[in-house]
Amino acid sequence: MIKHLLTASIASLVLTACMSQPDYRAQETAPPTVPNVDLDQYAGLWYEIARYPNSFEKDCAGVTAEYAQRDDGRISVTNTCHKGSPEGKVKVANGVARVVEGSGNARLKVKFAPSWVPFAWGDYWILHLEPDYSAVLVGDPSGKYLWILARDKTLDADTLARIKARAEALGYKTDPLVMTDQG
Repeated sequence: MIKHLLTASIASLVLTACMSQPDYRAQETAPPTVPNVDLDQYAGLWYEIARYPNSFEKDCAGVTAEYAQRDDGRISVTNTCHKGSPEGKVKVANGVARVVEGSGNARLKVKFAPSWVPFAWGDYWILHLEPDYSAVLVGDPSGKYLWILARDKTLDADTLARIKARAEALGYKTDPLVMTDQG
């Protein structure tokens, strides 16, 4: 009984959080992803350059995401945030991702909830990827979430402009993007 109440409470919180997140993409059709992603090359540490505002990264700076392939075919995800400033208190979120079959590894489902919560998978779509895997545009098809990540703490202005232009071409608004303080 307690487990069912806890599950219902978590479900309510997740649904509330999802419904309160603004939608920054007006198009109804799903955006195309990159055709293929080499997961070995994609693995490793990424620095967040910019993001849509969201409740789970409120007041975060020095944000990183680290991906590693697991023996079971899934991908471990470790997101790190420093509260308030790049030197602030560290907050870590550990999750797991699975590749959506037939997507060329460009569409993943990511979950940060406990394994017994079945409905908490979110879309993680790779919308643009630099040929040398130095920067990436990641989002969900609804337009609620969008991130620009890079292998370095900074991204040159030309690459950032090119990635923003790609986001706009896919129907995502870029004005709401918040630049991440990496220190």
